[in-house]
Amino acid sequence: MVERRFLRTAFALSALAFLALAGCRESGSEGEHFELSGRLFVFNYRVATVQYLVTLRPLKPIGEGEVAVATFENPAGGEAIVVRQKIWPLNDKVTINSPPLECVVKDKPYKVSIRIEDAKGELMQALETTMASSQDQSVLPDKPLVVGPFYDPNPELKGHPDGHLPEGRGVTCPPAA
Repeated sequence: MVERRFLRTAFALSALAFLALAGCRESGSEGEHFELSGRLFVFNYRVATVQYLVTLRPLKPIGEGEVAVATFENPAGGEAIVVRQKIWPLNDKVTINSPPLECVVKDKPYKVSIRIEDAKGELMQALETTMASSQDQSVLPDKPLVVGPFYDPNPELKGHPDGHLPEGRGVTCPPAA
């Protein structure tokens, strides 16, 4: 009987100690202000676009004037795509979208770099990752399927119900490696 009480008490104290330690855990080391919490390619079939989407989760309180500068590898080649975005102090996540892309190839890793800068433009943290799409851009129609505020069928696609035109998207993509 005494042994059972002792075990219950010991278990309860262990659980409380674990919870207390977990509550005191520091969220992020000295240089970590954000962690990468999501990354994917967003395909919008209706408007024939694909974009990078990256989500960051703050590990520390966000300061006034902080900015995220994301540099995305350009799947079409050429200069990298740079997106500069203000980080709002009260948000529980930061979502960064690229402009529409061309030439996305399935399973090819694309480089993404994110700089977190303070209000003075000083580097607070740098994040590096790669992203690979589970789909090839060829699954998208060549032009938006609908146009205008009433989602009228796109007249440019008349006679092409699958959305693919004989001349394609009109973009020359680099050869897939």
